[in-house]
Amino acid sequence: MDVDGGNKRVYNRLGGDAKHQKGSCSYGERCKFLHSWSVGDGFSLLTQLEGHQKAVSAIAFPSGSDKLYTGSTDETARIWDCQSGKCVGVINLGGEVGCMISEGPWVFVGIPNFVKAWNTQNLSELSLNGPVGQVYALVVNNDMLFAGTQDGSILAWKFNVATNCFEPAASLKGHSRGVVSLVVGANRLYSGSMDNTIKVWNLETLQCLQTLTEHTSVVMSVLCWDQFLLSCSLDKTVKVWYATESGNLEVTYSHNEENGILTLCGMHDSQGKPILLCACNDNTVHLYDLPSFAERGKILTKQEVRAIQIGPNGIFFTGDGTGEVRVWNWIAEATTTTQ
Repeated sequence: MDVDGGNKRVYNRLGGDAKHQKGSCSYGERCKFLHSWSVGDGFSLLTQLEGHQKAVSAIAFPSGSDKLYTGSTDETARIWDCQSGKCVGVINLGGEVGCMISEGPWVFVGIPNFVKAWNTQNLSELSLNGPVGQVYALVVNNDMLFAGTQDGSILAWKFNVATNCFEPAASLKGHSRGVVSLVVGANRLYSGSMDNTIKVWNLETLQCLQTLTEHTSVVMSVLCWDQFLLSCSLDKTVKVWYATESGNLEVTYSHNEENGILTLCGMHDSQGKPILLCACNDNTVHLYDLPSFAERGKILTKQEVRAIQIGPNGIFFTGDGTGEVRVWNWIAEATTTTQ
């Protein structure tokens, strides 16, 4: 996964005639050219990581690390070396991976009835019990870890520096079905649920401040961008929320897709422009400029993408239903001068 060398190899393999280049190729997966997996300029496929036997459900890239972590419904997590692209470790978890995040030296993995916590520096491992059913979402705020669970609860643990352990701190009740997405922003915790709602929680009091009911199906992903909250749903919409003078969130814009939306991820392109990656259940990932929602490109996948993760220097990762992880990057645009 050597980025510089990878770029050169990708460019070298993107030869071929016009029909291959334009995405009208009939060879499908048998085509030798990498073009068939993306449409649009400014980004390219670097490499593919193969090893998982079932869908990739989570990807984590610890800051400053040279290792990539992936989790799957095949009940394993895999560790990949970022220089070689080789799998250097397989961890059998005994349950399907529902989510995975990294924070500092820690990697947290949600599986049924547990959260596993791995310290990548001292190689210690903790197992946090309390969840009922699958753990679909995890987020860290300061020294608190929050987990969204299948029974609709959001569990919180507080890190104790003296004991180097996470201790149960709270259980946030309110959702009637599973909590599948969590994000922190502006001293608020936002939770998206299978009950079609988003709840806004005060991080100091852990009280629910507002319930957002504009989505008509499962709220699959929530994301904070600038002063806005973005949410996506199986109702085929991305909604952009903005706080009114009263402090309550209201929809300021709704973007429609032709298919249900599985996850959102925000990043910047090679020019520093904000980009929204939007994975849909028709095996595509759309790339949009923000705030205009002008389409920058599209990634085509063998099966639906449920995991997207940002890496350093314009790198991003997608994981699909076949178990394949793809590594992409934004290409620095060549500057031209006119006489």
